[in-house]
Amino acid sequence: MRFQHSAPVRAAYPHLVAGVVAVTGITPHVDVSARVEKFTARARARLATGPEGGFPEIQAWRRAFAAMGLKPTQYRCAAEALLRRLRLDDALPRLHPLVDLCNAISVGYGIPVAALDTDRISGDLTVRPARGDEEYVTFAGGTERPEPGEVIFADAAGRAHARRWTNRQSGLSAVRAETARVLIVAEALHATAAADIAHLLDELLAELAATWSVPTGHAVLTGPAPAYDVPGTPAGAADPSPRG
Repeated sequence: MRFQHSAPVRAAYPHLVAGVVAVTGITPHVDVSARVEKFTARARARLATGPEGGFPEIQAWRRAFAAMGLKPTQYRCAAEALLRRLRLDDALPRLHPLVDLCNAISVGYGIPVAALDTDRISGDLTVRPARGDEEYVTFAGGTERPEPGEVIFADAAGRAHARRWTNRQSGLSAVRAETARVLIVAEALHATAAADIAHLLDELLAELAATWSVPTGHAVLTGPAPAYDVPGTPAGAADPSPRG
């Protein structure tokens, strides 16, 4: 399986930098409370100096959303939505240890971080403009059709695993208790994205090794290197039928 950003996305957002991690052997029976607190404490300290809307990382995503024709305060990138929740509720939702860790790292850096169940993705996964015929499964189990031109995470079976780019993931490939293989994607557009993504990857890899001691592969994606071949996945399309 290959993860990549399409040429139109790269052309429209030339400063995009993404960090990608493939991990195998995830289990839900671990305690990440202390690790989550480390990153949320970092976010709280930053929020104490001003709201998330003023962060350069968030401002860059707001500009991107506006360029896509979306109202930035109606459709927020995942990192902004989590930071806002942390600021208002002083806590983040607890869902699954890996998701909780990724969410905490996301607020700690102000960068959207997605975690997707690799076994629920068919073939390659491409961040590209939607045609409008793709299917998106909500967390409630309903289905939607992305708007034509909307940036989505699309697989070879025409399923959208995220809508409005970094706004909302799909329930189909959400990490569950039975999930073992995960693709983690962090994306940034701000001026220091390259350095910040590199630091984020270093910390994420260290946390994964300390918590699960599982095999990982990773890469930093830029314009000259826009794709990552996920280790241990078949080159052809996977079974396109939904599961569970």
